[in-house]
Amino acid sequence: MGATGPFPGCYGMLACGFLTIFMGIFLQWAEAGCAKRENPKCCTGRNNECYELSRRKSVCYCDTYCQKTGDCCEDYQPVCQISAIDCVVGVWGPWSECSSPCGVGSKERTRQVTVPPRNGGAPCPDLKQRRGCFGDNSVCSSVKEVAKILPDSYKRSFKDPWRRPHMLMKEEKPSYCVYLRVKQSSLACRLGLWSTQLVKERSVCAECQGDAMGSRGRCGGDGLEAKRTFWAAASMPGCQGSWVREWSKENCTCPQNSLIFV
Repeated sequence: MGATGPFPGCYGMLACGFLTIFMGIFLQWAEAGCAKRENPKCCTGRNNECYELSRRKSVCYCDTYCQKTGDCCEDYQPVCQISAIDCVVGVWGPWSECSSPCGVGSKERTRQVTVPPRNGGAPCPDLKQRRGCFGDNSVCSSVKEVAKILPDSYKRSFKDPWRRPHMLMKEEKPSYCVYLRVKQSSLACRLGLWSTQLVKERSVCAECQGDAMGSRGRCGGDGLEAKRTFWAAASMPGCQGSWVREWSKENCTCPQNSLIFV
């Protein structure tokens, strides 16, 4: 009763049969591949660990690279492409200071990831940029100075026996001491008795006397804190090297067998 066409029961069975077949295929499809993986179901880039078994029980992949090699799992497109989240980055930060205060160096700037890529989304772009620069710090002129040094036996601390009583004494500026750590010295320094103390990593004291001071009230090449500067022995041709200033003291004289600036 209520049937409007022939064989109504047969049509119902056909419909049920098609539905059963469709659901079976769908369930097999849904259970195979990327959907079966635990998080992350999909991976960015090339990741050989990001694999699963297809419904045919063969190995298939759920990483982005599988689209190039053609070995993606059957459900890669609906699972990974729909749920993919691309990387999002913030704005660039300011450029850093030049790495070299004097001469050619580099500076860089960075940016942060605000949204990391997930499920096969586009990877992040570069997070760091670098470019060249030329340092021209105010200390650069002092770095280029080369200190001329002699042993303290050349000190002018004696009284001039030829000075006439009516001659005015020249006002002497107080000396200051500079303690420096030698970073490099040439082989020629080994030939002199006094210059043998100029060996690598040895701390030496160099005194700046008034007669050696320039218009700025200091000796040329007296060094910079934590910056390598250069020196040359005035009485030893070829004896030269570099050092770093550790500390200095005003109104000071160096101990015996030290150095003086000239």
